[in-house]
This record gives sequence, C-alpha cells and structure tokens, in this order.
Amino acid sequence: MRRFPGIVSRDGPTGRRAGLARGPDVWEIVRDLKRHSAEDDPVRLVAEETGLASELIDLAADYYATFPGEIDDRIAADARAAEELRALAERRERRLSP
Repeated sequence: MRRFPGIVSRDGPTGRRAGLARGPDVWEIVRDLKRHSAEDDPVRLVAEETGLASELIDLAADYYATFPGEIDDRIAADARAAEELRALAERRERRLSP
C-alpha cells in the first residue's frame, strides 16, 4: 500500500485484510493496543509482548486511525468466533459430564 509502506493486503478465508509485511495482521496489533489502552505506554507493552519494533506498532496504529471501521470489524469478528468456540466447548463439557 503506497499510503502505508510496510502494510500489505492479504487474502484469507475471511477475505482481504491489512497486515504488516513481515508480521501479524493490523487488527491483531490494534486489539492488543486496545487491551493495554489504560496503561502508561501501550506501544511499549505490545512491543515487549510481540517482539515487534515500536515503529511497526505505530504504523499499524496509523493505519487504524485511517481505517477504523475495517479494523474494528475484524476485531469484533474475532471476538465472536472466540465466543462461539467457548460456547461449543462448554456444550461438549456438559454433555460429557456425568
């Protein structure tokens, strides 16, 4: 992407998504930044957790600032999928319990 050097578009089972050229998807980085939003330095915390350079995290945050809907939709879809898996696991657990 010319506007965001270092960000690429990837195809996948859920459609095209933005990601770092040699790293995770932008939505994953933004999700982690949001999780640490109440902390003093969320960028540093995400950098420590992921091993990514802070410049790459800033790049993902800049992309998010321009396309928040796209990224928020991905984060929400991931949360829904995780909830569905938890519910499925709970149903299986109840069926297997004596």
